[in-house]
Amino acid sequence: MSEVLKVGKAPSLDDLAALAEAAFQALPESFRKLTGDVIFRVDDFPSDEVLDELGIEDSFGLTGLYQGVDIGRRSGFGPAPQPSMIFLYRRPILDEWAERGEVTLEELVSHVLVHEIGHHFGLSDADIDAIEASAG
Repeated sequence: MSEVLKVGKAPSLDDLAALAEAAFQALPESFRKLTGDVIFRVDDFPSDEVLDELGIEDSFGLTGLYQGVDIGRRSGFGPAPQPSMIFLYRRPILDEWAERGEVTLEELVSHVLVHEIGHHFGLSDADIDAIEASAG
């Protein structure tokens, strides 16, 4: 755990990025390899454009986002897709963490990261929810 978390200050963008990196490294190697060249980024909030596109009015309403063409819909014959990106949004994650209380920040960051990787694999929210429910 970072020193910032130990002294009770709000974790910074770098702190959340370190937690996300640790969560990613904790995944099985075969799973990590399947993600390919996804770019991971931590921002304070989603952009206004993203919120408008998704129809979300509250900037605290989105903790993570996958942007790109999921690996199930890629084609070797079309134009090269833009690099896939996974965004984690620090302030909404911290807000959810404070509200939930029973989950550690590390667990929540890992949950959001794995959820967004699921979208990279072509899974819907319903698919991801079903997998999480079956896992306990």
